[in-house]
Amino acid sequence: MLKNIETFMAKPEPYAPSTAKFWDDEHISKGMLESHLNPDWDAATRKHAFVRQSVEWISKAAPVQDYRTLLDLGCGPGIYAELFHKAGYQVAGLDLSERSISYAKESAETHGLPITYEVCNYLTLDYAEQFDVVTLINYDFGVLSTENRAKLLAKIHTALTPNGLFIFDVFTPNQYSGLEEYKQWEYSQNGFFSAEPHLCLNSFYRYDEQNTFLQQHLIVTDQDVKCYNIWEHTFTESELSRDLDHAGFKIKGLYGDIAGAPYDAAGKTLCVVAEKQK
Repeated sequence: MLKNIETFMAKPEPYAPSTAKFWDDEHISKGMLESHLNPDWDAATRKHAFVRQSVEWISKAAPVQDYRTLLDLGCGPGIYAELFHKAGYQVAGLDLSERSISYAKESAETHGLPITYEVCNYLTLDYAEQFDVVTLINYDFGVLSTENRAKLLAKIHTALTPNGLFIFDVFTPNQYSGLEEYKQWEYSQNGFFSAEPHLCLNSFYRYDEQNTFLQQHLIVTDQDVKCYNIWEHTFTESELSRDLDHAGFKIKGLYGDIAGAPYDAAGKTLCVVAEKQK
């Protein structure tokens, strides 16, 4: 077991993958769904009061009379999607988690909501000019590698109708300002990553030249060692402008968060409304 742990002691290369599944792990996905559904937790989904503010603002930034169809990437159990439907959009939702999508479908059926849900990796999107708005909420854009971000932007550009909008939020480098690299451990009988007794070795790594950061979690049980690498790329305004322009988008608006707060260059978060160019 010690040899297995030793494998992970060196600082990982940027965007090194996890060694175990995350979104569809039976135990982890159960905890994620509970987090999504708790209205007072600011974790998997924002606090639900903030979610409602976000949907209200997005419905002003992309008025439903002009932008009828909406694709919510990373929709989870459908919390945003149901509110988007209530605001008047025709909604489709995609997510990697089978458990979350199963919940979303059941909720839509129970309430008679014509929302389409599908388990899907964003990078395999295959839509052509089908949506007026695409949303990617809760900083999910930053978890992708540089290559995969470019791939996703191309997929979204193809999926949008002419002059369609891509609305998403990211962290800025200020999010991790002053936070030093560390390693720490904790023992748990039943934690977020495992229902078995386990040792959790947590590490934080900085890749400042790339504005990229890693939260690594090694879960050590009697049976094995699992590694979960949670990557986060942070963005400057100039980088976003460059990448979006290269993908065929033009920034229509910058905001402090996904609920339309005023843009602050010193802030930790940034929301972008990008318009597809013909």
